[in-house]
Amino acid sequence: MTTEAMTSKKALILFAHGARAASWAAPFERLSAITQARLPDVDVSLAFLELMSPRLPERVAELAAAGVAEVAVVPIFLGQGGHVLRDLPLMLDELRAAYPAMRFSVAEAAGENPAVLSAIADYCVGTLQGAAGGAGA
Repeated sequence: MTTEAMTSKKALILFAHGARAASWAAPFERLSAITQARLPDVDVSLAFLELMSPRLPERVAELAAAGVAEVAVVPIFLGQGGHVLRDLPLMLDELRAAYPAMRFSVAEAAGENPAVLSAIADYCVGTLQGAAGGAGA
């Protein structure tokens, strides 16, 4: 692989909290698969703050070893709470120091995005409409 090809490698990390129950990750795994299908030339993966693997530093280390030069992190959180406002920036400062050749970008928390909120509202409204039609009872 040429140096140019290595430096053009991109990755997208969907960053979630993590939980003790393995089943909790299922929707995040589906989201990762859907996103990967839409971005076949980008390494799309999950990373977690705690309780599950890989944690964000582990995943970035794997990407660095694979020659990834650019990493976008998308917090899959509904709001900009302490984990997104405090924990994630600290982790990213440490990662930037450990991997100075990598470029990192961070999106807003998914739930802060108007399109995401609109999609969730559509879902909520649809459940009421479905209930009115006799479904889901």
